[in-house]
Amino acid sequence: MKNIKVLITGVAGLIGSHMAEYLVSKGYKVSGIDNLSGGYIDNLPSGISFFQGDLGDKDWVANTFNLIKPDYVYHFAAYAAEGLSPFIRNFNYSNNLLASANVINECIKHDVKKIIFTSSMAVYGEGKPPFKETDIPHPIDPYGISKYAVELDLECAKEQFGLDYTIVRPHNVIGIRQNIWDKYRNVIGIWIRRVLRGESICIFGDGFQERAFSDIEFCLEPLEKLMFDYGGEVFNLGCPKQHSLNEIAEIIVKIASEFGFKSEIEHLPQRHGEAKYAYCDHSKAEKVLGFKDETDFEKTVREMFVWAMKQEDREVKQMPYEIEKGMYNYWK
Repeated sequence: MKNIKVLITGVAGLIGSHMAEYLVSKGYKVSGIDNLSGGYIDNLPSGISFFQGDLGDKDWVANTFNLIKPDYVYHFAAYAAEGLSPFIRNFNYSNNLLASANVINECIKHDVKKIIFTSSMAVYGEGKPPFKETDIPHPIDPYGISKYAVELDLECAKEQFGLDYTIVRPHNVIGIRQNIWDKYRNVIGIWIRRVLRGESICIFGDGFQERAFSDIEFCLEPLEKLMFDYGGEVFNLGCPKQHSLNEIAEIIVKIASEFGFKSEIEHLPQRHGEAKYAYCDHSKAEKVLGFKDETDFEKTVREMFVWAMKQEDREVKQMPYEIEKGMYNYWK
């Protein structure tokens, strides 16, 4: 694999850093791009070439592709804050859609063999779970809309220019290196951070919302397999076992108590547009890719908690809102 050059966008984030580490261990020549707005330099594994810059800058993206000349591209970079996305529309589309267009343009120009794009379960909207790849997408927020738009653009690029691609819809991926200093996304990370700071665990609504969380380690091998086959396909990747938010909160309280931290669970008003049940069917990935997610949720969260205790106490991200009408009080 030494002659295969792989570029990973969002390399300093959860999925990107773990995938880079995995591919380096397999002998690939790995380069990574990140603007460090949501990822951290400490997350970068050794053995990669790192380029710090913004995918929204098309000239910078073009120059970077000219330097790397990748064979394959994993496009993980995104700002995945579904609930916040209606209040930051311009940022959402600039960061998630227009930046992706810059990456796709360069993949076409450089005859990249394939781009693997991480979309989102958000494209399914309020469909009937478990969501299947054959379901007609109907996103209900700007974040899901931006992800689905990139999916459609990739279809167009393949048809017109022959750019091969595979779309992956991972969901609720967790593990060490997840950004826990963002108040708008990564619910497990948010709750761990709040517990470490002596704050309450906040649940929006009654807490009976159901989600399935997947340990990042089970996504890496399937993602590698997609480099070489299944062009034009879509795959759900995630854990088959779902939990209610109430159950998850109780697990975090239990783990926190093991390390001397106490926290209360607080219920806040339900967020508008939040799907009650959101989890997927993974039978296609299981059959085609040999995907098997064996996430031990409590074990993974405990590992995250121990890791988080060792991290410096970073400043919590505060986004500049474009619209404040209807903004939730807890974000003001």
